[in-house]
Amino acid sequence: MWESLLAVPALGWGLSHLVATARERRAERDFPPEGDFVTVSGSRVHYVQRGSGPDVVLIHGMSGNLRDMTFQFVDRLAERYRVTAFDRPGMGYTDRLHDAGETLVEQAALLSSAARRLGLERPVVMGQSYGGSVALAWAVAFPETLSALVLTASPSHPWDGGMSRLYRVNSHPLWGPLAIPFEAAWVTRAFVRRATASVFAPQMMPDGYADHIGAALTVRRRALRANALHRWGLLDQIRELEPRYADLAMPIEMVHGTADDTVFIDIHSARLADRLPHAHLTVLEGIGHMPHHVRQGAVIEAINRAHARASSGV
Repeated sequence: MWESLLAVPALGWGLSHLVATARERRAERDFPPEGDFVTVSGSRVHYVQRGSGPDVVLIHGMSGNLRDMTFQFVDRLAERYRVTAFDRPGMGYTDRLHDAGETLVEQAALLSSAARRLGLERPVVMGQSYGGSVALAWAVAFPETLSALVLTASPSHPWDGGMSRLYRVNSHPLWGPLAIPFEAAWVTRAFVRRATASVFAPQMMPDGYADHIGAALTVRRRALRANALHRWGLLDQIRELEPRYADLAMPIEMVHGTADDTVFIDIHSARLADRLPHAHLTVLEGIGHMPHHVRQGAVIEAINRAHARASSGV
């Protein structure tokens, strides 16, 4: 009797793996790598590079990949800069470094090494949301390898509160590997599209964004696990970074919307601006979590200021 009862979930789990495999193959067929690969210490890093001029690096946030940057943003910046957008470890097409969840500093080490391998000369490093936390770790741990820092709606300080149930489950050492195949197999496209659109609130998701971003890549099993582990470690890693912010001497520009209910401006960007006199904050009234799409001009101006300040030594 017990064997029969256990057989049902086991069969469902096995079937979910088969369906997930088929969906992942379709996702990778529909959204293949946009760029090239550079290998760093045996790990392949996927990147897109466009334009010419001073170097700018772009780091995407959680639950995404570099396609978030190539929707429009890269091409606008490429009119003036040599722009390099990276997939973070486990997301898009960049390899995971290990199964425990890459720390902010580990991700920064990989991407800064990849930038040096590609010949980038002390770039301006811009990160959005979680990608901004990786950029902060880059600036703290490897300050000699970048010229300026641009943070867009980025976590920088400890906060009160926990994680969503999805992240708690997917990051758990036991429940995550059990649950993730079911999610990867059976989550609907409509659910993924609604989740993608919700990140833009209170603004609307731009036309064509959902078709470009390749959200199906994030629903792959390895990406679901990597994404959850990154979120699981974020708060403790921010606590470890925060005491070292006083050592940051490079120009820092921040762009943050007052209506961002994912990363709160008062907890993060405003506090960093108060602590560091050379950190300049652009406040966007009524703007949510995605200013690099809905207020691209403001973010590009911040990058221009960061480059100008770095060039002039201000």
